[in-house]
Amino acid sequence: MARIVVLGGSFGGLTAALEVKRHLGKAADVTVMSEDDRFVFLPSLPWLIMGWRRPEDITLRASDILRPRGIEFVHEAAARVDADASKVFTAKGRELSYDHLVIATGPQLSFDEIPGMGPDKGYTDCTFTLDHAVKTGQTWRRILEDPGPLVLGSSQMVSCFGPSYELAFEMHAELKRRRMRHKVPILYLTSEPYLGHMGLGGLGKSRRCMEDEFADRDIKPIVNQAIQEVVPNEIRLKDGTKIPFKLAMIAPPFKGVPAVAPLGNPRGFIPVDKHYRHTKYPNIFAVGVAMAIAPPEPTPVPVGVPKTGFMTTRMAKVAAAAIAAEVKGSALPAPEEMGVICIMDMGNTAAFMKAYPALPPRQSSFLKKAVWAKWLKVGFEKYYLWKIKNGLSQLP
Repeated sequence: MARIVVLGGSFGGLTAALEVKRHLGKAADVTVMSEDDRFVFLPSLPWLIMGWRRPEDITLRASDILRPRGIEFVHEAAARVDADASKVFTAKGRELSYDHLVIATGPQLSFDEIPGMGPDKGYTDCTFTLDHAVKTGQTWRRILEDPGPLVLGSSQMVSCFGPSYELAFEMHAELKRRRMRHKVPILYLTSEPYLGHMGLGGLGKSRRCMEDEFADRDIKPIVNQAIQEVVPNEIRLKDGTKIPFKLAMIAPPFKGVPAVAPLGNPRGFIPVDKHYRHTKYPNIFAVGVAMAIAPPEPTPVPVGVPKTGFMTTRMAKVAAAAIAAEVKGSALPAPEEMGVICIMDMGNTAAFMKAYPALPPRQSSFLKKAVWAKWLKVGFEKYYLWKIKNGLSQLP
């Protein structure tokens, strides 16, 4: 029986585990390891911050999804991977051997790279985890009671820009609805070389679209900037600019998590081939934010390439199919170009974005702002939670 260990219990980890079990059935002993027993529908965290969702609306217990389908769940954090011995060691001293390992750990939010960054030891808020989003929601409600300047955006070495854009649009819409937008200046601070770059070199007319939409909403952009430090109520940029704030929701730098970082590049992201298999260790696979993708172009301030939930799920399916083929002794499936589909909430409307392949030059790209995209995003949230709750990883 093949032993497959999956590190991570989010989009990539759950999809990989369910798909391997679906392909191999009793021929596979599948274990998922995660320090968090909650599957969180991360795209809805901006809505949670706004007060439009509750934690229980967008979370499921990972063990309840996996164990009924014959997949073991280990509620512990991985501490170290010995790739030569094919073993994972947990933070509590447990040892798991594997024939194949899937790394779907997501990023380490590297707040300590910028003094004063972060909601735990610093002065900024964050939207990348459920607990941080809950704290950001509390800060947002204080703004509604005692208005002041907002700064939203992304620091250097970030590879996920969408939530910051969404919150800028959503906060504008909510402030306008409450007839208090004129009391709250909104500034968008980003390491991107221009609005709409998003780590992808832009997507169709995304630059013109974002510039126009921000101008219509009186959201001031400051692009191509690196943060030196954050002090109470002030962000200090490396060029000497000082930006006051009452709420600063800034995405921090991303790195690979410590347990797997030694297997990766200098930032700890895992180098892989077109089947998402490690370039040195063929029995190790990496999907989602954990894997390395070279930026499509050099930028004055370093930015990373985003790996959306759509992309991560596709990666996990490809990796699972490759593992199943190796276990069965059959040929690996043909590799595929990775595309991207994203729906960006814009408060009262939304933007549907699609590109193939994800990085330029592209065969096709599409961007459309429409109310139907807003409802599509709402519907997809319900669909995906239903799908993953019932273990239906084979569905789109």
